[in-house]
Amino acid sequence: MVKEKAFPPSESGGAPLAVTVFFGANDASLPDRYAAFLHVPLDEYKQNLIAIVAFLKKKMRPEIYLFGDSITEGSFTNGGWGASLANHFSRTADVVLRGYSGYNTRWALMVKEKVLPPAESGGAPLAVTVFFGANDASLPDRYSAFQHVPLDEYKQNLVAIVAFLKKQWASTRIILITPPPIDEAARILHPYVPNPSGLPERTNEVAGRYAKECVAAAAECGVAVIDIWEKMQKLPNWEKTYLSDGLHLTPNGNKVVFEEVIAQLKDQKISPDNLPPDLPLFSQIDPNDPVKSFQNL
Repeated sequence: MVKEKAFPPSESGGAPLAVTVFFGANDASLPDRYAAFLHVPLDEYKQNLIAIVAFLKKKMRPEIYLFGDSITEGSFTNGGWGASLANHFSRTADVVLRGYSGYNTRWALMVKEKVLPPAESGGAPLAVTVFFGANDASLPDRYSAFQHVPLDEYKQNLVAIVAFLKKQWASTRIILITPPPIDEAARILHPYVPNPSGLPERTNEVAGRYAKECVAAAAECGVAVIDIWEKMQKLPNWEKTYLSDGLHLTPNGNKVVFEEVIAQLKDQKISPDNLPPDLPLFSQIDPNDPVKSFQNL
């Protein structure tokens, strides 16, 4: 009864790679016990699954896009800030991951049309986070020099990305996130390629310059910003508590980002409290007449 509501029409965009259909626990409720209103006869259960499989198309919730580098790509790991965000908006919005390990703003600018949907594909996302800078701030004379983007170009790239997003979706809320602070001693211990120089490929002082330009870009564009570089360093023992290798986030570090993002979204009236659930909640279904809950979707 709700499949058309739960999945978007085929013309709304590209087909999903896969869909899982996981029903049966409630259908199998015994017809003579207190959960009888959930019971579906066995032959009907099978026919319903066949009908769902025959129908399947796509989605219908509003979306929140996460666009960034490895700190975004890894945000859907256990305890990650993206996974926490998806859980936070469960039943009200879909969180879409667009994280690319190693990428800087120069590369992000070149692939933006590829990784973000065209304006004509459907409704505008509720929000987009743009979380780049950790790679741009790589030092130009160390082993990660190929990732380096000069400071002035970094700011202009952010401005260009925001301009693109605004042109695509005028109503979408945009949140820039600065690069995190750097623990240089840990970076020496955790190089991702051989590092015969024994020097860190990033420094906290340089990362701070990029964070400042990110804040300036947000002000110039009139969008929100989260200064993780500054906020994280106000916390005790930040180097070991919030960073796993001097750059990437621990579960505690992910929690900091998650809490900052949901606070910014809430400030812009985007929260589960003011987004309707996609379909009737279980508590709203009348046990005496379950079908009527789905008649006016």
